[in-house]
Amino acid sequence: MRSEKEMYELILNIANDDSRIQAVYMNGSRTNPNALKDLFQDYDIVYVVNETLSFIEDKDWIKNFGEILYMQYPDESPNCESDKANCYGWLMQFTDGNRIDLHVVTLEYAKKDVLADKLCQILLDKNNILPIIPPATDEDHHIKKPNEAQYLAVCNEFWWCTNNLAKGLWRKELPYVQDMTNFCVRKQLEKMLSFKIGLLTNFSVSIGKSGKYMHRWLTEKEWQTYLATYFGSNTEEAFKAIITMCDLFEETALFVGSKLGYTYNIKEAKAARSFLEHVYNLPSDANEIY
Repeated sequence: MRSEKEMYELILNIANDDSRIQAVYMNGSRTNPNALKDLFQDYDIVYVVNETLSFIEDKDWIKNFGEILYMQYPDESPNCESDKANCYGWLMQFTDGNRIDLHVVTLEYAKKDVLADKLCQILLDKNNILPIIPPATDEDHHIKKPNEAQYLAVCNEFWWCTNNLAKGLWRKELPYVQDMTNFCVRKQLEKMLSFKIGLLTNFSVSIGKSGKYMHRWLTEKEWQTYLATYFGSNTEEAFKAIITMCDLFEETALFVGSKLGYTYNIKEAKAARSFLEHVYNLPSDANEIY
């Protein structure tokens, strides 16, 4: 596997040898001082170019980066709205294990991008065409302190969506239960846990995508409880995990509410949980909910 030093040298040498490329900047986890460093980090590289068309039309130029195992052309996808004249990308997984997510962009696009994304780091600027930017920081991704309306909205969304879990469990529709749990209910639990972490850190950290860094600030017990909210394809296991989610959410919401001076809606929580448990225990041939 090529080293980080070799990869940077390759990226910059290609840029220096190509008169069409005016500057190079990087973003993503490699510029984030708080991100964990490991062998799976991508190289998120942007070449600032005079025009994009010649790069797009030349199907072989990306071979200069190494032997490609497989790749993606995101701007060619029918599901992607793309402005190829100003931004075009290649996502490349190489046979040596390295990965580069490469984009070529026009100067007009780059000037806006480096100012908007605080995780940008300029690696090369041949003619000083890019604006001066401060050191990369993940502060835009720090947990934001919720106001009372936001706090209550998270609580309401969590408990309201357990209604869907209840009927999904009773119907034994596990794919539906999985989706509702992970894409709706879990997201509210993640937000509430992030609020707690924000309070513990003076809202100065990011929990990362999908809350992957939460374990840094939660207690071991809290983290293990959170992991126990994941479940497989067994309905009984799913119900047990969902009840664990309810317990963890309420415990965390009460903590956050007390620290911020917000009143947790206990009546709403009790009603929703009661409905969840009642529906789960309904006979499979029930004709009425109550």
